[in-house]
Amino acid sequence: MRVIAGSCKGVRLAPVPPGVRPVSDVVREGLFSSLGDRVVGARVLDLYAGTGALGIEALSRGASTAVFVERSRRAARTIRDNLERTRLASRAVVRVVDVRRFVMNDDKSLGPFNLGLLDPPYETGADELGRVLAALASGWLARRAWTVALTRGIRSSTPVIPVDWRVTRRLEYGDTLVLVCSEV
Repeated sequence: MRVIAGSCKGVRLAPVPPGVRPVSDVVREGLFSSLGDRVVGARVLDLYAGTGALGIEALSRGASTAVFVERSRRAARTIRDNLERTRLASRAVVRVVDVRRFVMNDDKSLGPFNLGLLDPPYETGADELGRVLAALASGWLARRAWTVALTRGIRSSTPVIPVDWRVTRRLEYGDTLVLVCSEV
């Protein structure tokens, strides 16, 4: 894996730890091409961060800061390694905690965020993911100036998108579906 574009273009990322399914280079390239200018200056929240490739790509393309949330300590070490490799660690915070616990926390001092990147395990149930999305909508996102990109397996159930969100793009790459959402 490598950084696709921006200030860290071409930097090789650390090996993927066991149990992590990273977003492929093709999917990241397509996603960020569709996001365009929304990345520059954004405050990014990378949930289910895995290797951190999505948030690191956003930082490389001009996002101001990123918070990475990952429950696996091994994966969090990989994120920190990748932030060092790309020299982006000074603009990032890594939290080792379950995503649901993080977004249910009343302390939203790290937010609000303009760009949410969610790459949950494909087996994450629709109910669980619906609760995470609803919690995100309750104060984690900047008012009227946010975008959320959610990856799912093509065959997994489509999550329940909060009623005041709209899907602005639906991208398919092999077995990966990407939903890009914003506020109605």
